[in-house]
Amino acid sequence: MEYDPKIAPYKTSDKTSFASVSVRDRWPVILTQAIDDVHRTVGATEDEQTQKEGKAIIEAIAALKYEMQHDRKLAPLPDDGHPDVKGYNKELQDLGDLSWFNAPWLYAECYLYRRVAAAFAMSTKWKNYDIFSRQKLSTFKSSRPAVIELAARYRSLMGQLENQKPAEKSTDAEQILFAEMCEICLWGNATDLSLLTNLSYEDIQKLQGSAARKEAEANIISNDLPAAFATLKKAQEQNPKGERRVDIILDNAGFELFVDLILAGYLIAAGLATSVVLHPKSIPWFVSDVIPADFAALLNALADSQAFYTSSAGEDSGKKTDNSEPLSEEEVGNLTFLFENWATMHGEAQLSIRPNRFWTNAGSYWRLPTVGKDLFEDLRESELVIFKGDLNYRKLVGDVEWPATTPFKEAIGPLAKAGEGIRTLALRTCKADVVVGLADGLDEKLKAKEGGGGDSGARKWAWSGKWAVVQYVDGRGSA
Repeated sequence: MEYDPKIAPYKTSDKTSFASVSVRDRWPVILTQAIDDVHRTVGATEDEQTQKEGKAIIEAIAALKYEMQHDRKLAPLPDDGHPDVKGYNKELQDLGDLSWFNAPWLYAECYLYRRVAAAFAMSTKWKNYDIFSRQKLSTFKSSRPAVIELAARYRSLMGQLENQKPAEKSTDAEQILFAEMCEICLWGNATDLSLLTNLSYEDIQKLQGSAARKEAEANIISNDLPAAFATLKKAQEQNPKGERRVDIILDNAGFELFVDLILAGYLIAAGLATSVVLHPKSIPWFVSDVIPADFAALLNALADSQAFYTSSAGEDSGKKTDNSEPLSEEEVGNLTFLFENWATMHGEAQLSIRPNRFWTNAGSYWRLPTVGKDLFEDLRESELVIFKGDLNYRKLVGDVEWPATTPFKEAIGPLAKAGEGIRTLALRTCKADVVVGLADGLDEKLKAKEGGGGDSGARKWAWSGKWAVVQYVDGRGSA
C-alpha cells in the first residue's frame, strides 16, 4: 500500500461505479458457476477422496458466496502454504474493517479469486484443478470462424515475410501491419468471460469478425501505436543481429491467447523481436485469465483441430455451438501450420512462458520495482512490455480515481520513471471505471452518449468494452 498512488481507490460502496455492479451482480454468478463446475466433476468421478474433497470445496465456495451477498467482513485468507497469503492478510489488516460492499474494488476482486484458489490449494486431489477450464475451451470452440480466418491470414503472412527481399520492405507498410496485428490483439479481449458470461455462438462471431475490427478502429480513443512501433523499429536498426526481446503480460485464455500468439509469431517473423516472453498467471484468475495449462490446451486443439471443432466433448450443457460442418482440408492445414510454427518457435526458445506469483498479488503495479524487484529488473531488459486487458490496466494505474485527462506517464508512476522504468504499452478495451490519457472534454462527450452515464456520476461508457485505449511510455529512455 505504501507504494500505491495517494489517490482514493474505486470502492464497492460507490453506487455509481462498476465495482458496485460487480460485487452485487457479477461475482455471485461467477461463484455459482464455479460451484456447478466442481459439482459436475465430483459427479463424474468414483474416487472417494476426490468426491469428499470436492464437496468440501463446494461448501467453501458456497460460504464465500453467502458472505458476499450478506455483506460480511472479509476474513483473513487461510494459510495454504503459499507465501502470498501473508501479504494479502497484512494488507487486509492495514485496510481496516472491510466488508464486501465497502472495500477497495481491486483488493476485493483479487481477494475473491485468491480465496477460491486457497480452497483448492489445501486439497490433495484438486490442487491443479481449474474451475474455469471448461468455459475457456468452450468459448475458444465457439470462436471457430475467427480462428479459421486468422489462421489463413497468418499462414499467408508468414510465407510473405519469409520470401520478402530486403529491397521490398517498406517502413510505412510495416507500421500499418504492426498496427493491424496489435488491433487484432486488442479486440481479442472482447471475449473476457468474467464480463460476458452468456455469449451465444453468433454473438462471439460479431465480436471477433474482421468487419467488426474495422468498425472498432474508430473506438480507440487514445492511440500510441506509432510510438511503440518506432521503438521496436529503432531497436531493430541499431541492433539487427543482437537479442531483442518483447514481453506480453497476458490477460485472457482461449481466442485472446490465440491472437496473442499470432502477434508474438508475427513480431518474430517480421524481425521486430528475436524472442517473445509470455507471462501467464500461476493460478486460475478472473475466470478467463491464462494459466500455463491453457497453452497446452490451445496447442492440443490446433494439433487435432478436426476432432476439437467437431466434437461435443467438454462443452457446457445448453451452450449454443455450431459444429455440424467438419473443417475443410485447407482449414485443417492452416491450423496445423500454426501448431507447428509456434511449437518450433517454442522449441528454439524464441517463444517462452514465464509465470510469476506477483501477477496474482492484490496490489497495483506501482509496487513492481519493490515487491517484485527481480521481475521488474528482468522486464527492464525488454525492448517492449505489452500489458494486455482491463485488469492489467487497472493495476498499472492503481485503480484509483484519476481525472481522465491525467497523462498515462503520470498514472503508471515508477514504471515510467525516465531511465529507471520499463517500456510500457497497454492494450486495453475499457471494462472498468478508471481511464487516463484522454483529451480534454472527451470523457464528458462519451458520458453524454446514450448509455454513457450522463449526469449520473457514473462513467458507464467505460464499462462495456466498446471503447479502447492503446497507451505507451518509454521508461527506459532518458528524460
